Amino acid sequence: MILYHGGSVEISSPDHLHSRKAVDFGVGFYVTPVFEQAGKWSEKRKRRTGTAVISKYEFDECSAENLKMMRFDSYSEMWLDFIVRCRNLKDDTDWDIVAGGVANDKVFDTIEAFIDGFATKEQTIAKLRMEEPNMQFCFRTEAALNALRFIGSESI
Repeated sequence: MILYHGGSVEISSPDHLHSRKAVDFGVGFYVTPVFEQAGKWSEKRKRRTGTAVISKYEFDECSAENLKMMRFDSYSEMWLDFIVRCRNLKDDTDWDIVAGGVANDKVFDTIEAFIDGFATKEQTIAKLRMEEPNMQFCFRTEAALNALRFIGSESI
């Protein structure tokens, strides 16, 4: 599977230590199989740094079969609970890789309404299910990162 990381520089040797902490799936190296999504991530960086680069990786799922992986195939109650725990720095799971929908700005506004008590969990899930998730992968451990092989990058 080909995965992309959008940023301001090429990342040929990804690590999980430079990640922000209170993000969707916790600390880790984030990639997506959706080139356009990586482009959006790069454009955000470009506004701050002046450069935008998409790094490309091959993910060998067979080499990851011994890793602990959580996959959310849709926006669900489990996905919402996990996102809220991670964004509140209360994740205590030991997943090596987490995959699921991106909490982009539109989705995050819905989550914020839930967190702030303006929507019930049921209302939040119903609204989220109307959105088509853009998949992202978070490689949270060194063992997980070993399943990625850098292919190259391009400036956009």
